[in-house]
Amino acid sequence: MAFDLDQFAQTSAPVKYEDLDFDSFDSQPLDAQTLRSLRYMCDVEYHTSCFLRDLLVTPSHREEEAGGFMTMWNREEFWHGEALSMVLARHGIVVDYDEIKAKRVKLGWVGALGPLKQSVLTNLAGTDFVAVHMVWGAANELSAVAAYRRLSAMTEHPALSPLLKRIAQQETRHVAFYTTQGRERLEASEAAQKIVRLIMSRVWKPVGSGMMDESEVVHVMNHLFGGKSSELDKLDKRIQKLPGLDGLTIFRNAFARLGVPA
Repeated sequence: MAFDLDQFAQTSAPVKYEDLDFDSFDSQPLDAQTLRSLRYMCDVEYHTSCFLRDLLVTPSHREEEAGGFMTMWNREEFWHGEALSMVLARHGIVVDYDEIKAKRVKLGWVGALGPLKQSVLTNLAGTDFVAVHMVWGAANELSAVAAYRRLSAMTEHPALSPLLKRIAQQETRHVAFYTTQGRERLEASEAAQKIVRLIMSRVWKPVGSGMMDESEVVHVMNHLFGGKSSELDKLDKRIQKLPGLDGLTIFRNAFARLGVPA
């Protein structure tokens, strides 16, 4: 799928949920496992500003299209967090910025030094880092789309399921941007292909890793993808279609390292 940045900017809007019957959560409340996964998703969406902060000290910030996209991407992810927080609130789970900030503080010097470390390492890689950023983003967004669609199908809830489908649909545009940019940069540089293969095969982890306790990461990935090897294979095949990345199984590898059975 190609990506049109101008169209994306013109059509970017908060995910719609006002027409959904949230009163249905009173008669059909979500189970504890689903709420735990939703809370994880909400926290990840709200933390997007931290991801953006780290990326702004990398070579990516000098790329006009990347900068334009990340501005709108940050807003859309925030709106996703807002929508999910509304669902959680109907179950007595309140998510606000004070709590999010507390999690950031808990990261201590790791969080504080993140942008500095990111800046030094990525600027050493130079423009080839932009390819890493794009493929990493593609992997994150592909897994997000799969997670939202999977949870929608698992719950079959009259309000939650359509909301998750709408969020997933917005995320597909993020996938389109990252894969389009990643393909262009990988085609242009064999060095970028080698760097991306090395980093993605050894370092990539599911979104939320390093930010959430590992027990939460394992729980959510088990809940959504445990025993679903076909889902992981579909995701890996999407990454393998990018230039120079044939044969990579980053999703299978990452889930195996977490101990999530495929």
